[in-house]
Amino acid sequence: MRTLIIEAVTHGRVLVDDAAGPTAPWLVTFHGYGQSADQALEAARAIPGADRWRLAAVQALHPFYARDNRTVIASWMTRQERELAITDNVEYVNRALEALGAGAPVFLGFSQGVAMAYRAALLGRHGASGVIALGGDIPPELRDRAELTWPPVLIGVGDADDWYAAKVSLDEAFLRKRAIPHTVIRYHGGHAWTDEFREAAAAWLQARKAAS
Repeated sequence: MRTLIIEAVTHGRVLVDDAAGPTAPWLVTFHGYGQSADQALEAARAIPGADRWRLAAVQALHPFYARDNRTVIASWMTRQERELAITDNVEYVNRALEALGAGAPVFLGFSQGVAMAYRAALLGRHGASGVIALGGDIPPELRDRAELTWPPVLIGVGDADDWYAAKVSLDEAFLRKRAIPHTVIRYHGGHAWTDEFREAAAAWLQARKAAS
């Protein structure tokens, strides 16, 4: 048996709310596994002060139906052909940002979308003014690349997050070692958005906006 890898063209879905106007900065968000761009956009809109940002929610390229057989959700990637999927996803985000005319946005990821936020910020063509990582860790392929230029990072982790709470210390140690500006918010809650983290994200975004 042999495996052939065939390049194909596919199309992605990006939801945009640019009511803040053409001079407002961009906040580009990536949903978690089994979620959609609609949910990501809703979560971003719930951050206090988000109406002062132009928002874009990028939906993963691999849609499927939820258990109700009606709702469309999506996944970013699996371990199969992982490196090719990373390349495809980064190029997809590059093209989305070009279509938006968005340079150096803040990238926001939740859960599986955290890895995409980091990859878009560090591997993409458009740079980044910051990364917000809620409930997800730094992808391993980025840790050993000393040439990468990191933006400031905000990490959110719930004390009842069974998956990420055990890993966040590794991310903290890496960021400290590389002298990358970062803030870690530990809040009461699980693997989910909370009002406490939204308030922290709002303050951090305001500081990034003031610095730009």
